[in-house]
Amino acid sequence: MSFLDAITWSSYMSVRSLLEEYRRILDNAVKERKADSLRSPDFNPTPNFSAATSHRTHPSTFRNHAHRVQSRRRPKDTGQAHPSWKPPYRVGGIVVTGRQNHPPMGQAQAKPDVGGSSTTKRAVIGGPLVENEGVVTRRKKALVPGCGRGVDVLMLASFGYDAYGLEYSTSAIEESRKEEQDAEQKYPVRDAEIGKGTVTWVHGDFFEDTWLEGLGLDKNCFDLIYDYTFFCAFPPLLRPAWSLRYTQLLAPSPFGNLVCLEFPRHKDPLQHGPPYSSPSEAYMEHLSHPGEELSYDATGYIKRNPLREPSPLGLERVAYWQPAQTHDFGTSQEGEVFDRVSIWRRR
Repeated sequence: MSFLDAITWSSYMSVRSLLEEYRRILDNAVKERKADSLRSPDFNPTPNFSAATSHRTHPSTFRNHAHRVQSRRRPKDTGQAHPSWKPPYRVGGIVVTGRQNHPPMGQAQAKPDVGGSSTTKRAVIGGPLVENEGVVTRRKKALVPGCGRGVDVLMLASFGYDAYGLEYSTSAIEESRKEEQDAEQKYPVRDAEIGKGTVTWVHGDFFEDTWLEGLGLDKNCFDLIYDYTFFCAFPPLLRPAWSLRYTQLLAPSPFGNLVCLEFPRHKDPLQHGPPYSSPSEAYMEHLSHPGEELSYDATGYIKRNPLREPSPLGLERVAYWQPAQTHDFGTSQEGEVFDRVSIWRRR
């Protein structure tokens, strides 16, 4: 079983616990919005995606706004949630909390058929080692932004990657270190010849370079980036900054691969998040035109122009598939799997 099969199943099985937290948050959001509507007759509880993305904005504006959003997540010294936060500004903290409070699915229960043939996926992303004429020169670097409890980071390391878990929350970093204490038992080395990679926990802002500089790393140094419950944590206004940042972190092709677990694809875009509705078309448009402000229609879906060429910085989708199994929320009553997995590279 490849690492991609393993992390796909492990991550999917953790969605149930995330959804329990999301539902609690959404219930509170509805109550808060009703209270706001009573206080202000002009209050509009329905998000206007089109209006929010109808004007041209420099990418730095998105970055600055993202920084303000992250700066409101948790007080720096305590790492605890501030009581005045409203759901849209608790994105990172909420995802982290959902992961922290529930243990990961044991790997003994992982299903090798999830995600399709492991041989096919390894052929796309390659192995964890970089070789030159048969000589290993280095291990590949893997990044998991918004890593939560660090389950995926530890699993990547077990497959031989030097894995980095990035979190804005100090309490999440602490939980990740606790999870690492049982790593040898929960995340055994998958290939003795390849061995285990290093694990590095990073406290930092995804949109800033400070954490990179602190690690002594250059931009575009990550051979693998794993995006799961990260894209869906951002409202459409912040997605241009999300996509642009990956062009600054992902290594050149063919070494650099961005793996996205696209969830929730089937959610009504007009429903509040997180998680925000994340159809495949949104991934395609934003990653094909990183940093560009894109329009959404009145129903909350991104507007597409099939004849429009990707931008020079645009990423290319090199793999896309429907996993054989997923969590209950990602499956219809008839058993149809809604979620998808995609792999992207720089052009």
